Amino acid sequence: MTRADLSKAPAEVAAMFDDVAERYDMTNDVLALGRTRVWRRAVVEAVGPKPGQFILDLAAGTGTSSVPFAQAGATVVPTDFSLGMLQVGRRRQPRLPFVAGDGMHLPFKTGAFDAATISFGLRNIHDRAVGLAELRRVVRPGGKLVVCEFSQPTLPAFRTVYTEYLMKALPAVARKVASNPDAYVYLAESIRAWPDQEELAADIVAAGWGKVQWRNLTGGIVALHRATNPVVKAAR
Repeated sequence: MTRADLSKAPAEVAAMFDDVAERYDMTNDVLALGRTRVWRRAVVEAVGPKPGQFILDLAAGTGTSSVPFAQAGATVVPTDFSLGMLQVGRRRQPRLPFVAGDGMHLPFKTGAFDAATISFGLRNIHDRAVGLAELRRVVRPGGKLVVCEFSQPTLPAFRTVYTEYLMKALPAVARKVASNPDAYVYLAESIRAWPDQEELAADIVAAGWGKVQWRNLTGGIVALHRATNPVVKAAR
């Protein structure tokens, strides 16, 4: 197996996602053993969308993660840096207002959203500190952030098995079902290099978010981090 280059430029990473866009959702369901639906439901529950709210779904890919927000009556804006993903998403979900956007330079006004969510996409933002700060910029004071991302299993024995799956089984399965298996070698490497739950929480705090907490899903394979954009009281 070729070791992935985690220093890839954003354009290179976007190109990889362009290549896998058509079969992306199906491949993810296979590689995650069908758990993606459970994780998406947890994200929606954490956001708690309501009619009339404006929600940013960053790294939305083909828009599968955005649909439940729209069904709840919220206005959701699926945003992604992969034009290939957006093209597939617009064809499959023509009613959603897909937007092309870089997570470090979002094309939205300050305080435009009541909540922002990013699922399995923070790893692909070249500088996550900048990305987290930019998310805070576009969320109104008092608004929510929900980050769903691969993390570190909590049981040591399971962590070893999981790492073996990531580095051996996942790329092997990807070669059978994915249109660009090399993208999934990158995926496995980026997950292994990702910080654990506590470290990511510290990064979110450092970006200025408040009330940061997390919840482990599937034994810590995935962690759901929640935070609030603090309301700054005016001095009297």
